[in-house]
Amino acid sequence: MKHPSTVAVLGPGGTGGLLAALLSRSGHHVICLAQEATVGVLRRTGITVRSPQFGDFTAAVDADTALRVPVDACLVTVKHTALDAALTRVPPAVLGDAPIVPLLNGVEHPAALRARYRPDRVAPAVIRVESTRVAPGVIEHGSPFTEIDLAGNDVPRDRLEALAAVLRHAGTTVRVAGDETAALWAKMAFLAPFALLTTRYGVPLGTARTRHRAELEALVAETAAVGRACGAPADPDQALARYDAFPPAARSSMQRDAEAGRPLELDAIGGALLRAAERHGVPVPVARRLVRELRAAGY
Repeated sequence: MKHPSTVAVLGPGGTGGLLAALLSRSGHHVICLAQEATVGVLRRTGITVRSPQFGDFTAAVDADTALRVPVDACLVTVKHTALDAALTRVPPAVLGDAPIVPLLNGVEHPAALRARYRPDRVAPAVIRVESTRVAPGVIEHGSPFTEIDLAGNDVPRDRLEALAAVLRHAGTTVRVAGDETAALWAKMAFLAPFALLTTRYGVPLGTARTRHRAELEALVAETAAVGRACGAPADPDQALARYDAFPPAARSSMQRDAEAGRPLELDAIGGALLRAAERHGVPVPVARRLVRELRAAGY
């Protein structure tokens, strides 16, 4: 992938807005795909980022309600709850053979993308970042890191490496993962316990990992067992160490959505975990109870 590149970002929210601004600041042409009201704001004001890692800056971006021109890659950064509707903004004929890179929570979305676009151009990725859209075109990036694992079992390696170079050029830390399943489940193994516990009890991670320690350990063990059954290596002790190293005030994106009254990715995270457990005959009693209680609460 040449420099500068043209990159579409579907969903310029907390994650997508940050990546769009970083890519634009580093000299790439960025087209944000969003609803009409957001498109108008981005065309007028660009994207403003407040970040301890990257500083405070504003970057100009193009914006449209649908992809109308060829691009070198398309990043999909919407919530799983909005994925089906959002994909109508990216016609397969316009995308062509450009890689499409979903940076979504969960493990089931790659199949939906491969049913719509060229399977050998779907490059699932995971991102580790804490970033929030506080208003259209205004992003608060709180974590001191922005790390991406880029995968895609059927995508030519040179395409992945070229895209990784573009993302590194923008300032992110990128690793090209060798195994898509392992990359997706590595994030799931951390995210599912974090999201389910903090959302169920309405507490930050520091409280969850102390007051609800037994449940956290059980969730980590259950998720690791499901991941191993799906073919992904898992290290429960390493996962627990990561929780203990996180800032105590950290909250999951699912918890923030619940507090704001937004739709939750409960099915994409908790539901997907339960479905994988069912397929492989892995008992997950704590995860099952927490998902049931969250659903009973109206989520």
